[in-house]
Amino acid sequence: GEVEGRTLLSTFLRDHLSLTGTHVGCDTGQCGACVVHVDGVAVKSCNMLAAEASGSSVGTIEGQAAADGTLNALQQAFQDHHGLQCGFCTPGMVMSAAALLKDNPRPSEAEVRAHLEGNLCRCTGYHNIVKAVLAASGQDVSGIAAE
Repeated sequence: GEVEGRTLLSTFLRDHLSLTGTHVGCDTGQCGACVVHVDGVAVKSCNMLAAEASGSSVGTIEGQAAADGTLNALQQAFQDHHGLQCGFCTPGMVMSAAALLKDNPRPSEAEVRAHLEGNLCRCTGYHNIVKAVLAASGQDVSGIAAE
């Protein structure tokens, strides 16, 4: 669609395309709630102009589940391992984690933590989020303490 040159990608997704799963927490690129995939790369959509994404493939949290609403393995792991509480950060966490797993299908706990440093969560303390990402990668998480 047409968009003003100064419109942020996050604003375009939410206000023009009604893709409200992309959350905006800070509008400064600090919290990671707005992470989407642009040409397969995780980006903070509040730091990118919509016009910069012109001609690119943009993936949002809405595209992660199957058409019938069935959660993908990562989303299911977040649910199964209590990787969310209020849910505000969850879309950005899932999109960031999906990018990690695409590039590194079996990350270590330290690699997951390092990759998610740009995503803030005020509720969970991250342990269950990390556990969910590791579980989604097919790893045994029984030895990882839950919160």
